[in-house]
Amino acid sequence: MPIPEKTSVTSGDIKSETSVLRLIYPQWQGGIVDHWMPDLLPEDASKGYFLGAQLLKMLAPESTAMTAEVPVSLDIRDRAVEKGISARRVIMKQTGAALDIVRENAPEKIVTLGGECSVSVVPFTYLVAKYPDDVAIVWLDAHPDVNLPYDEYKGYHAMALTACLGMGDEEIMRMLPGKVAARNALIVGLRSWDTGMRQRQQELGIKGLSPADVAEDSKAILDWLKTTGVSKVLVHFDLDVLDPAEIIAGVGVEPDGMKIAEAVRVINDIATHYELVGLTVAEFMPRIAIRMKRMLDGLPLLKD
Repeated sequence: MPIPEKTSVTSGDIKSETSVLRLIYPQWQGGIVDHWMPDLLPEDASKGYFLGAQLLKMLAPESTAMTAEVPVSLDIRDRAVEKGISARRVIMKQTGAALDIVRENAPEKIVTLGGECSVSVVPFTYLVAKYPDDVAIVWLDAHPDVNLPYDEYKGYHAMALTACLGMGDEEIMRMLPGKVAARNALIVGLRSWDTGMRQRQQELGIKGLSPADVAEDSKAILDWLKTTGVSKVLVHFDLDVLDPAEIIAGVGVEPDGMKIAEAVRVINDIATHYELVGLTVAEFMPRIAIRMKRMLDGLPLLKD
């Protein structure tokens, strides 16, 4: 019998648990993406993930789960690179706010709607700590997201998976509740690597599957999960894993991606055989909605 969902109420020192927390996490600062979208104004492209998270919140099915939103700054000026991470100060502040929310609600499961890829870091590391040695990560993404602060690209979203492994900025790593072993992480839909990232993935021992590997069925994923010996799974769903010939939902437009039906089938197959305790949908970049918002901003009376 499924565990009934409960809402969380915090009053003074009294705290009740919630089975499922829906976390709206519109963090955009981790992405340095405007140069990939010349059809958008740089500021609109940079903050596009914020609008993407709000749209995911609106489009997602209604739920009785507790819903909480991480407060996120919209100040475009506050993006200084510190210790190899763009907007590090803001990201640390928002990381702390997200941690406060999940700890206050003490959920058993978390659904995260973002936001760029780093929105998985807080909920995943929280759940890894909650279920020690019994969690694997399946990372659906066209890219490996195993960058580190000393690499050329300074966007924190490209460091998201390594952060879940406990690798990265020392101060941020100390904030995070837990980490997963690299042998318990699998990247699915992988087909694009920045310079040196394929080698790093191999050095870390993270297995990757191409879209072709899972096009017909989910056997390769389920076989891998069996080797981990875990009972619980965290799924990160970066929308750029999808084939741009079918839909352009993320920033990346790497060809020959997964079909929507394939991605949905993979996630459902995992949930059928394992306990899915974390699900993130991330990197939604709604280009048309962003341009419509800019158009509406230019019309009279709407701001009165």
